[in-house]
Amino acid sequence: MNEQRTQQEILIVTGMSGAGRSTVANTLEDLGWYVVDNLPLSMLKTLADMADRSGGALPRIVAVVDVRGRDLFGEIQDTVSQLRETATVRIVFLDATDEILVRRYESVRRPHPLQAEAGSLLEGIRLERERLQELRASSDVVIDTSRYNVHDLSTATRELFSDDNTPGLQLSVVSFGFKYGAPTDVDLMVDMRFLPNPFWIPELRPLTGVDPEVKEYVLGRDGAAEFLEHYVAALTPVLAGFQRENKRHASLAVGCTGGKHRSVATARELADRLAGLPGVSVTLRHRDLGRE
Repeated sequence: MNEQRTQQEILIVTGMSGAGRSTVANTLEDLGWYVVDNLPLSMLKTLADMADRSGGALPRIVAVVDVRGRDLFGEIQDTVSQLRETATVRIVFLDATDEILVRRYESVRRPHPLQAEAGSLLEGIRLERERLQELRASSDVVIDTSRYNVHDLSTATRELFSDDNTPGLQLSVVSFGFKYGAPTDVDLMVDMRFLPNPFWIPELRPLTGVDPEVKEYVLGRDGAAEFLEHYVAALTPVLAGFQRENKRHASLAVGCTGGKHRSVATARELADRLAGLPGVSVTLRHRDLGRE
């Protein structure tokens, strides 16, 4: 009987300098991925071929690349086209706001890779963002690390890739508060501010959407049950389509004003209902719970 090989998986990790590429790479290495940093993309195909000929000794490879490749977008597209003939390839793009990137560089007192060319740290960041704009738009996974510390980013990476052999779609549901800024690294977003705010009910104000009293209040308002029924029905063909298109990860953000009551209760309910769909595995996170 012939032994069937598992198709090789390759992640190309790129993005803004200072957005956390090293943290992601270290976490993936801990998860058993073979990580190569600053390998010329022209050599990645050679590495993948060598790994394939080794009989599957390196089934999962991570290549970390940065903006110092002048035509990075074109180079990655050509490389990915070649690699996808024999492997599953995804591009992971790490991003953060200019303000956060400046703060991180100032804290470590290291120059940005384009700072000398651009003339200043901020101009270097802006130049890098301009060069990577097309690549970000074409990436398979975009992670905005603006609100993450090292431990948060490591946890998010583990959630995305630790159980990557599981078939189907891994859906991340996250609640958030618009007052703290809407997330930019999500596929789908819903605004729950059309429901009355429990904040204005004195006995509910100190509670959260995790508490039964708040859940009962939020989900019992006019329009809540109808929304849940129709939204899950609308998402069902979308998530099934993601699976047909081999999209392994998707994210759904559920927002309200402060990320404490309505978004939390609704995100929990949506996570429970969506977890029952065929081929869908759901994780739930409350981004802003506890900030008020």
